[in-house]
Amino acid sequence: MSKVGIFFGTDTGNTRRVAKDIANQLGDIAAKPINIRNASVADLLAYDTLILGTPTYGEGVLPGLSAGTATASWEEFLPSLSGQDFSGKKVAIYGLGNQKSYPNEFIDAVFYLYEAFSRCGATLIGDWAVEGYQFKASKAVIDARFVGLALDQENQKELTPTRVEAWLASLALGAS
Repeated sequence: MSKVGIFFGTDTGNTRRVAKDIANQLGDIAAKPINIRNASVADLLAYDTLILGTPTYGEGVLPGLSAGTATASWEEFLPSLSGQDFSGKKVAIYGLGNQKSYPNEFIDAVFYLYEAFSRCGATLIGDWAVEGYQFKASKAVIDARFVGLALDQENQKELTPTRVEAWLASLALGAS
């Protein structure tokens, strides 16, 4: 069984901590999480299954230099996907957001990853129920479900461990 590649973008470290928790829960099938600023498209293509993490900055943007992050992140990485073929790859996305401070763009950045990898032919897995959250709008909601796992480390941090565990179980990554 090939390992699951875990890539994340972060500036404060919250998304990295979740990536590490995911890797720990997956055990031997998980590769060491890598910050997207240190990765290439070839690094992602080396895996059949990817778990990608992103926070949503400010009013619904990806982390990156224009959002004020200290280093490059998803904003700078996504253009390198142009013309790439992720057919046959499974991609699951998790995102961090703040549903109270940014209720009109809660985890919007997840949508941008979803859209980019969909365009490259990836099979997106890991949608998540919207119940249990209080927000007004999110680009990451399609057909009344989030396109990936939604986490709010500011207002619902205590729910993160059980949400991550249930989400990983729903991905059925241990099955062959």
